Amino acid sequence: MIDAALKEALSARSAAARFGVGIATAIVWVRRARETGSRAARPRGQPRGSKLDIHREAILGWIAEKDDITIAEIRERLVAERGASAGVGTVWTFLDRCGLTFKKRPRMPASRTGRTSRASAKRGSTASPNSTRRA
Repeated sequence: MIDAALKEALSARSAAARFGVGIATAIVWVRRARETGSRAARPRGQPRGSKLDIHREAILGWIAEKDDITIAEIRERLVAERGASAGVGTVWTFLDRCGLTFKKRPRMPASRTGRTSRASAKRGSTASPNSTRRA
């Protein structure tokens, strides 16, 4: 389409009508072909990677020196030591791609009985959040 429009010196609007594409699309395509000479589509989407990739060694070093460091602490150190700000989601995604998780406790098996309080709690005691005092 772009080649034909450029060869025949068609306007972008007439090329859009002739080839059945949107006017705005044809305008952008013809302008790009005239300015850059490129007829290829531009890359789609965002480039792979993270803005934290350049700080990878520092972040992994912080985790090595303190293995229970939190995402909030990583964010604070990024700003203080590296001058880089990142959201919680950005840090989490970066760590996930590095194969790291931040589980604080080991996974426990599910309760078989489903009890939430002691069975031997006396009436009125604070052992059960559902207990009530009777006079």
